[in-house]
Amino acid sequence: MTKDRPFLGVMLMLAFCVLAPLGDSIAKLLGGTIALGLLVLARFAIQAAILVPIVVWAGQGFRLPPRVLGWSLVRTVLHILGIGLMFSALQYLPLADALAIAFVMPFIMLILGHFALGEHVGLHRMVACAIGFVGTLLVIQPNFIEVGYPALLPLGVAVIFALFMMVTRKIARAVDPIKLQAISGIQATLMLAPFLIFGPTQLGQADMASSATTWALLLGLGVIGTLAHLFMTWSLRFAPAATLAPMQYLEIPFGTAIGWLIFADLPNGLAALGICITIGAGLYIILRERRLSQRTPDAPATT
Repeated sequence: MTKDRPFLGVMLMLAFCVLAPLGDSIAKLLGGTIALGLLVLARFAIQAAILVPIVVWAGQGFRLPPRVLGWSLVRTVLHILGIGLMFSALQYLPLADALAIAFVMPFIMLILGHFALGEHVGLHRMVACAIGFVGTLLVIQPNFIEVGYPALLPLGVAVIFALFMMVTRKIARAVDPIKLQAISGIQATLMLAPFLIFGPTQLGQADMASSATTWALLLGLGVIGTLAHLFMTWSLRFAPAATLAPMQYLEIPFGTAIGWLIFADLPNGLAALGICITIGAGLYIILRERRLSQRTPDAPATT
């Protein structure tokens, strides 16, 4: 068992909250130059290149039980779809707005847990979900007027990653997280490799200088994405999930700052209000979950 070191756990989660939107900003920069298939392929291929040697060095091997292997393939497909939709959304939406809409995911997970897994979700949390959805709609509305249906892409990201998290929860106890991420990188690379042969790369249209910059950004995208997920995984080894969960919403203000610095994008008044409502509703649900988890087993769940 790893001894709790809350400060280290918080710092690792803080690093994730900075790196995740930074990786998204690189994807947004590359989206006009690189075909989507190659962009997603680079993200997973670099993840595999980083993590496979770690798994080999640890002597873990890559064999999975048949049941876990099937779920790991489902998880990888969901991960590819989620990242692909997010990278697509970033070509139309400001970084902060896309992140805020995608953060409807905790509400979707709560509802899926209720209807798909039979988990109890009381009135208070259902109301918080409804308020969170209203906040999300406030973010979508001005973007929908400006870009149309692509403004709904982050909702697809939220649904897919909610399913992704449910599958991850199902198999996480059976597989080391680094090994699981390494296998996911291998699976995704094999699934997406045909894009190198049959898909348009668009790299040939650039001169050598810009190509070198593009390849450097692609490498940065893969390294940052991999490190972000490792930092999040490691943070949970040193601090309780209840401590770290509220911090994940720091990804939105960090994303806002990065979007402003790189793209000069800031949410308008209506979108900013929606972001605040979404964050508030999400934090309420997290605090409610923490409060309920601290109850004695025989205490009635009334919320």
